[in-house]
Amino acid sequence: MPLQTVLEHYAREAVKQATYEHLEDGSFVGRVPPLKGAIAFGPDAPQCESELLSVVEDWARVGVQRGLRLPVIGGVDLNTEEARKLAQY
Repeated sequence: MPLQTVLEHYAREAVKQATYEHLEDGSFVGRVPPLKGAIAFGPDAPQCESELLSVVEDWARVGVQRGLRLPVIGGVDLNTEEARKLAQY
């Protein structure tokens, strides 16, 4: 398994909790319920999931940079000093 950053690990764990909806136009929307505002769209389910992965990683990066308290996802806690330092890389 390739090395991943703490933010990538967080995003992968978050996407495991995602919910997806097939829209009337044939596209998909994906959300991670504990992460307010983390939403992505795609023309099909795999592309929606890929986009959601990117959105969640960016969402977490902004939260860490702003010093916000983020939900612990899949055992990944970005609220510790060590995790926040690692997230800067």
